[in-house]
Amino acid sequence: MSQGPRSGLAAVSSALLAMSRHLEVRDVLKTIVASARELLDAQYAALGVPDDHGGFAQFVVDGVSEEQWKAIGPLPRQHGILAAMLHQARPERLADVREDPRFEGWPAAHPDMSDFLGLPIRDGDEIIGALFLANKLRPENADTPDRKGESGCGFTEDDEELLSILAQHAAIALTNARLYERSRELTIAEERSRLAHELHDAVSQKLFSLRLTAQAAAALVDRDPSRAKGELQQVTTLAAEAADELRAAVVELRPAALDEDGLVATLRTHAQVLDRAHTARVTFASRGVRALPAAQEEALLRVAQEALHNALRHSGADHVDVTLHKRGPDTVLRVTDDGKGFDPTTVRRAGRHLGLVSMRDRAGGIGGSLTVESAPGKGTTIEMEAPGG
Repeated sequence: MSQGPRSGLAAVSSALLAMSRHLEVRDVLKTIVASARELLDAQYAALGVPDDHGGFAQFVVDGVSEEQWKAIGPLPRQHGILAAMLHQARPERLADVREDPRFEGWPAAHPDMSDFLGLPIRDGDEIIGALFLANKLRPENADTPDRKGESGCGFTEDDEELLSILAQHAAIALTNARLYERSRELTIAEERSRLAHELHDAVSQKLFSLRLTAQAAAALVDRDPSRAKGELQQVTTLAAEAADELRAAVVELRPAALDEDGLVATLRTHAQVLDRAHTARVTFASRGVRALPAAQEEALLRVAQEALHNALRHSGADHVDVTLHKRGPDTVLRVTDDGKGFDPTTVRRAGRHLGLVSMRDRAGGIGGSLTVESAPGKGTTIEMEAPGG
């Protein structure tokens, strides 16, 4: 590399920090590819994540324009030189990839490539991806053989060692991102199941009342038509309410809308659904809160959902109020109920029962804090403060 030891180390450090900063798999892949291309002065870089059917589940490139990428066509298959890193699991450093016997099946619109460096990304014994670089832009000692005795290849053994370090950290970042996404999917599935149960209870109650009222109207039709008419009007009202609950079920059982709608809209909708599903009054208000980083919105939403679940299932509250507001640069979530409360000195036992441990973990995970105020007969207030945003 053309950088001095200190600047080179700083560049590597920046790349590794950038990898660890992202939680979404696609963002991690893009960061890995861009970092590798920049650090090793390559014209092109790509990272392929294999699927189980001989293709690539994801294939991210850097250095190729949108127009070029569209002209290239579908994602590549696991064949030729691309398959070498996945199946033979060893680095490949070539003076001219086009002269390699495994070079085949490349689209006509694909950019020209010559010198080539590729290696697998491993998670233990499993190969979870392959990282490729092509066309060294500022080759060092390109006219003399490198330490492996290959002449003409712009990528050196030092480049290979550096890419190997990147690949090791890429494996960690990619595995963490996958675990995060899986955890998120499980959390969403759990929340949808819980919401389905709550909506089922609400709709079942409405339908039960509807059936009883219809039976009463049928019994009164002959001997008291006037009262039967009143009961039928009540049937109409209950049917409309049941239809509203079913519409809410259809809307709210879709995947979590946090990414599309944002925290404020998602919390407002969640509160409205719970207000319909429970006898307790559930309200939501927001003041001055705009869009927040994804990790903060996720944590605030999950804490709000847990606190609401506790208040509605365990506290016997008549009113539950949720507010979201700014406190200086920070964002504050407050969930207050007028239920039976509990003694905070028994928080070790109560914490497990009420999910306080997981709520504190979520708050701490984004550098925030969680406080709990409660007393027997005095209700409960749970407040989470998220930094910045």
